[in-house]
Amino acid sequence: MKNVLSQKFLDELITFRKQLHRGPEIGFNVKKTADLISEMLSKAGLEVSRDIGTNGVVASLNRGSGVDPIGFRADMDALPIDEANNFAHASVHSGKFHGCGHDGHAAMLLGAALHLSRQENFEREIHFIFQPDEENGNGAIAMIDSGLFEDFKMDAVYGLHNLPGLNVGEFAIQSGAFCSFEDNFEIKIIGRGGHSSMPEKLIDPIVIGAKIVTDIQTIVSRTVSPSDHAVVSVTNFETDGARNVIASEVKITGDCRGFEAHISESIQSRMNAIVANNCASYDADFRFTYLTSFVPLLNSEAHTNLCAKVVDKISGACVRSDFGRVGFSEDFAQMLKVKPGAYILMGNGIDAANYSEPLHCPNYDFNDAAIRFGVEYWCAVANAEKVPLQSSLIPD
Repeated sequence: MKNVLSQKFLDELITFRKQLHRGPEIGFNVKKTADLISEMLSKAGLEVSRDIGTNGVVASLNRGSGVDPIGFRADMDALPIDEANNFAHASVHSGKFHGCGHDGHAAMLLGAALHLSRQENFEREIHFIFQPDEENGNGAIAMIDSGLFEDFKMDAVYGLHNLPGLNVGEFAIQSGAFCSFEDNFEIKIIGRGGHSSMPEKLIDPIVIGAKIVTDIQTIVSRTVSPSDHAVVSVTNFETDGARNVIASEVKITGDCRGFEAHISESIQSRMNAIVANNCASYDADFRFTYLTSFVPLLNSEAHTNLCAKVVDKISGACVRSDFGRVGFSEDFAQMLKVKPGAYILMGNGIDAANYSEPLHCPNYDFNDAAIRFGVEYWCAVANAEKVPLQSSLIPD
């Protein structure tokens, strides 16, 4: 596919992306972002529906209503952290920062909607989904519960995310499990605190907690098969003690990753046993909480192959089918539990200032050179043949 987007159009999208970057909003509180997106799409003649799952937006392009209906999804929310960049489009809101590229995702999907709406011969029903609160893992469920898939007909749904470490124009995808689940745990150890000079009269939860943290490190190596993937990380250790006071309570929190439900179950079971046994040996009480924040993201084989096939038609683009799975989690997985589809990664740059910084890094920035590839990717999927049901489309 030759380049189909004018430089003037791309410049307008870049300006819009930087506007979003300057004014980041977090969680479900993305009303101004939703207002900007909705206004532009309404002016272009799309049917815009608001407040789907609290500030979610769905813009519908009904060219031949009912013709192979599909959905494209982008996220809108930023991160609750400070930005370390000082360029002209840096965040003007303290503690809010587009450090994951959702500003770029929204701009690319907006660009695709605008471009497709101007194509006189284009005939398909597409719903452009702009989702809030991806970072906390609540936005997709909120939109689904608000009737996303009942009110807007879709045979399939597609998602896209930028990734530093891939070249601009390079895409990565695979069928099956692609992004991991994320489980979160909290361990509260309840001992008996007191003066640090009299430990024999106390039940020291710090000693118990330190032992638990050490034992947790054996879960992956001694519970999970080497052929499976799992990560268990303790991310915080809090006490209510002081310089000369042995604490009464300790709270340990952390994060677990993997790709299959049995891995989550094994981690939870083993961790509970470690906590219970250690606390029992010191006569301490405990409370253990283990919750799933993100489910594994599962790509349909047929839709994955369609996505790989259309990338090969984009000028200057290529697809990495050998990239493998990624350890981060993605709220789009909830949509793929309801509808078949696929989620693809798109390069943000390698060895380039800001663009190759990891996602969620305070120095990260979305690479505007990637916008052309993202818009053309969405348009290529929109123009692709419908994936046959109950079959696999094998790329050339």
